[in-house]
Amino acid sequence: MPRLAGVEIPDKKQIRVALTHIFGIGEMSSGKILQQTKINPQKKAGELTTQELGVLRDIIEKGFKIEGDLRREVMTNVKRLKDINSWRGLRHQKRLPVRGQRTSTNTRTIRGNVRKTVGSGKKPAASPT
Repeated sequence: MPRLAGVEIPDKKQIRVALTHIFGIGEMSSGKILQQTKINPQKKAGELTTQELGVLRDIIEKGFKIEGDLRREVMTNVKRLKDINSWRGLRHQKRLPVRGQRTSTNTRTIRGNVRKTVGSGKKPAASPT
């Protein structure tokens, strides 16, 4: 498996898809990187030469904030919001949706699969033993 930016990318996928396994690189960024390097986007990641990998590594390191740096920046942004007690910071602290979504229903992702409703209250019939 080729290794770029500290991440092992899958070698059986096309390079345009394999690059998206790096945190901070999406489909659009992947396409731009491949246009700059003039690498065929349909080429499998395992078929890349060491020279092509080197060129990819250089462009990614120079032009994009990825992996640890990006995660650190996101964490500091959230921490700043919490410290100044902004609305979004309070929502982060309470682990609720931040961007105005409804909370009466449809927040399973952020709250976990917490079901607070009770069934009909009717107990199942006892089975004979």
